[in-house]
Amino acid sequence: MHSDEPQPRARPTRRGFLIGSVITANVLVAALLAFGLTRDPGVVGSPLIGRPAPEFVLRTLDGSRIIALSDLRGQVVVVNFWASWCAACREEHPNLLAAWNRYRDHGVVLVGIDYQDTTVAAMSFMREMGGDWPVVSDPASQTALAYGVYGVPETFFISPAGLVVDKKVGASSYQLLTDEIERLLHDDGG
Repeated sequence: MHSDEPQPRARPTRRGFLIGSVITANVLVAALLAFGLTRDPGVVGSPLIGRPAPEFVLRTLDGSRIIALSDLRGQVVVVNFWASWCAACREEHPNLLAAWNRYRDHGVVLVGIDYQDTTVAAMSFMREMGGDWPVVSDPASQTALAYGVYGVPETFFISPAGLVVDKKVGASSYQLLTDEIERLLHDDGG
């Protein structure tokens, strides 16, 4: 053969392709896990943080009252999206109950917004689990959409000035609830 003649290209072997694919897949999985393990899945950013909380005017499950967010201005408001069918909501409920009992007389309002649930099931859950904070119905999930809710439980912390200051995805611990509420009760800025 002369050096000017084109040389036949070596064809990749099936084994070489397989080894390359496995190595690439392992590198990608390792990178995703390394990045994912550095993040708390309960801390999900929200474009609402630092902005006015979306207004809502919703009827309580029993139909006896209308709860308007604007009427709660000047108080710390904890908005909890939940459902009777949600296992994490059942896990979180005692923490909400304890925080409510501790702060209800200190300018804090907890509002439960029932998410994609039936009124009968939600009322039964509240009777079984306890709690007398306002729990409202969200027809067609319009409020959940306004808050960017994609699953339950999700909890939003709203300052006395009406700004969303934090969001928690997943079951909120008592410590998280009390830390956020205390911060809002003692924050002069917002």
